[in-house]
Amino acid sequence: MGKTAEAIAEGVSIASAAARLSIRNRILVDTIANDEPFEVTRFAPFAHETLIALADEQDAAAELVKRQRKKAWGKFTDPDGTHDYRDRDTRNLRKRGRQYAGVAQALRRMADDPHVVRTLIEQSRDAAWGDVEANLQRRLQVEGMRADLDPDYERMRAARMQSIRLVDLPRLAAHKRRADEADADDADTPAPVVTPSPRVSGIDVSELEG
Repeated sequence: MGKTAEAIAEGVSIASAAARLSIRNRILVDTIANDEPFEVTRFAPFAHETLIALADEQDAAAELVKRQRKKAWGKFTDPDGTHDYRDRDTRNLRKRGRQYAGVAQALRRMADDPHVVRTLIEQSRDAAWGDVEANLQRRLQVEGMRADLDPDYERMRAARMQSIRLVDLPRLAAHKRRADEADADDADTPAPVVTPSPRVSGIDVSELEG
């Protein structure tokens, strides 16, 4: 039972990490991409559903192991593959099934505990803000880095110069050709001739026609 409890605790830890990852991604999308305010209560339903979905996966795994154990019962021939179980494997399969079921049960208790759900959301929020902070720090380091302080400057300089020669300069030359061609077309096009309207005593008589 001690080893089973340890396996269940490890499974819950792994599942909790997966839940935090899903919630973190949801927080990033809603608050950063969609520019919505962060509130713990807004993410509580999603966190609950995430834990329940993970519990369902564990229950499904327990059911699969149960079918495999029944199929392996009474078989004493050599297996044909990794998952071709035999009678000697039934004890381990039973133990594995208990572990899956134990993880599922623990996850469902977590999903029904508002304090646990809130803690999970807050941990996910901290992870999301950590990602944002790390991205900002990397951008600031790149944009504010001086050549003499950049340890990769010499190594990357050749690649940057090649990019300028192969991409930037041809693009600039093509842009200049298009601009020169447009100027030439404008020079070849004669300006329209505007005939002044007849005026009598300062009055445009064309406005009196019709």
